[in-house]
Amino acid sequence: MKKNYYAIIMAGGVGSRFWPVSTQKFPKQFHDMLGTGQSLIQRTFERINELVPSNNILIATNSNYEKLVLQQLPQLNNKQLLLEPVMRNTAPCILYAALKIYSQNPDAVILVAPSDHWIKDEGEFLRNIKTSFEACSKQDILMTLGIQPDHPNTGYGYIQYEKDTDEIKKVKNFTEKPDLETAEKFIHSGDYLWNAGIFIWSVKSILAAFKQHLPEMVDVLDDGSNVYNTDFEDDFIRNNYEKCENISIDFAIMERAKNVHVLPVDFGWNDLGTWGSLYGKLKKDENENAVVGANVIFRDAKGNMIRTQNGKRVVIQGLEDFIVVEKKDVIMICPRKDDQDIKQIMKDAKELFGKKYI
Repeated sequence: MKKNYYAIIMAGGVGSRFWPVSTQKFPKQFHDMLGTGQSLIQRTFERINELVPSNNILIATNSNYEKLVLQQLPQLNNKQLLLEPVMRNTAPCILYAALKIYSQNPDAVILVAPSDHWIKDEGEFLRNIKTSFEACSKQDILMTLGIQPDHPNTGYGYIQYEKDTDEIKKVKNFTEKPDLETAEKFIHSGDYLWNAGIFIWSVKSILAAFKQHLPEMVDVLDDGSNVYNTDFEDDFIRNNYEKCENISIDFAIMERAKNVHVLPVDFGWNDLGTWGSLYGKLKKDENENAVVGANVIFRDAKGNMIRTQNGKRVVIQGLEDFIVVEKKDVIMICPRKDDQDIKQIMKDAKELFGKKYI
């Protein structure tokens, strides 16, 4: 059965909210953000490889990151890389992967997972994926994992499901990032989950959904010449990929399809989208200070996160709830509560310092 298990790890993002560590040349998924000795993409690959054979794991990324992927995951061969010549969001990339996998194995069931998430209980995660694989191999459904929410987070999308006794629930609708009042209502109602952007489906079901909802994109990437897994694939993608619409899988398929289901899960998940979310997962001292890569003396300081390179010696006095990040010749100091502003800070740095610093 495992020979039918496939996975696509999405690793094309820039992670701009993790500037100055995450840059366009070296994004966050290739960094050891948690100080564990493994980059986020390495940890994601190992986790998925417990269930999915390594030959069946594809990495979807920007063509600029080809060398980085192969350096960090030397067990891969070039045929397992889906190199996007231009950024076109997640729908074209998932269609490309599905067409490639279908040409290898029409009975495949596929996991689509981001490369940069933190998962505490990996055993529970794998049990949830196996449950989803088994369901999708028997039924024509498109599945997503929904995280049990523990607070009204306004940074995540939400999934409403139909309440019944089935383990896998039918999805009623998706809501993009709500305001706080709406998020509180969602939590109170008890039939909403966080959208983690983790999907499972059979290759036949996802291709049928694309043919129904995005036929013009299918025409672009499947012209009947059977190029996938041949020497012509790379040239075909270089010539045609940019013609695809720039659209996410959520808008393109999940919000339109009628056969979408969700498995409510609780395996200790964080999307590691900001320095603040990373702070939440790091070990802290008695004053709630967290450190990665630095040798720090704290004096009258609490709630801070310090990240430097190469064990730099740092003294922090009188600072509370700040992020201090150093990378080469850039230092950023920002209140933790303002970590959502870092994307804009990076744009300002580009204008003032120059492109090479971002």
